Amino acid sequence: MTTRTVDATQELAAFLRTRRERLDPRDFGLPSRRRSRRTPGLRREEVAELAGVSIDYIVRLEQARGLRPSVDVVEALARALRLAPDERAYLFDLTRQRPRNADRPATTATPPLARLVADLSPLPAMLTNHRYDILAWNGEMARLLVDFDALPPRQRNVIWLCLMHPEIREFYVDRERVVREGIAHLRAAWAAHPEDRALTELIAELTTHDEEFARLWEERDVKVNGRGHKVMRHPDVGVIAVHFELLMPLQDTDQRLLICRAADDESRSALDRLCAR
Repeated sequence: MTTRTVDATQELAAFLRTRRERLDPRDFGLPSRRRSRRTPGLRREEVAELAGVSIDYIVRLEQARGLRPSVDVVEALARALRLAPDERAYLFDLTRQRPRNADRPATTATPPLARLVADLSPLPAMLTNHRYDILAWNGEMARLLVDFDALPPRQRNVIWLCLMHPEIREFYVDRERVVREGIAHLRAAWAAHPEDRALTELIAELTTHDEEFARLWEERDVKVNGRGHKVMRHPDVGVIAVHFELLMPLQDTDQRLLICRAADDESRSALDRLCAR
């Protein structure tokens, strides 16, 4: 058996044809016209109308004639063909375009992920969305950082706490680096979610009320950290160094799972004392 690299143009043509042919015209309010339809599914002109493009454009795509659809056209095709999320991602991969986030911004934790956060105990863990809103946490994370239950919901945001909360402001030993990296991550999220009004309002609030944020935001650093190291001065148990991992579930892509582990024996002992309180 031999293998070969994917010919994206040919595969795009075949994929569009098969997705079109599997659709039932009756699901779109169209007459089946069984006698006049020589092939199953929707006609090319029907897909073209649903996607807002010309019939000739659909023909050329399905004949692998070298077109590269824009992001807007790919979005329109995905909607017209009623693609499932995995199929939509595949279409974007074939067209070499970056998909817009299909998931709406998460405002509550998905129950299976919330249970996972609890089950990760005794490791401190929490669940956030792309704008750093804290959606779920376990007791260890609350003891490590702050009692999230005591905070108003709008203050349950990692960046807001780091910049505005009187205790958390002085919590990190290397505060400048932590804040700088957090803002660089937030800028990447802002570019990826330009329609997120809540994120825009958060940035406006922080820019107006915090000089440090305003200064670093203007530097336009962009960085996404999936793992790292932080050192904290905890008021009850002293210095704690942790390694963290930030994981993104495949099913709920607007939710991020943050897990912390002690970076050394002293920090492990301090975490044990903290969790035993």
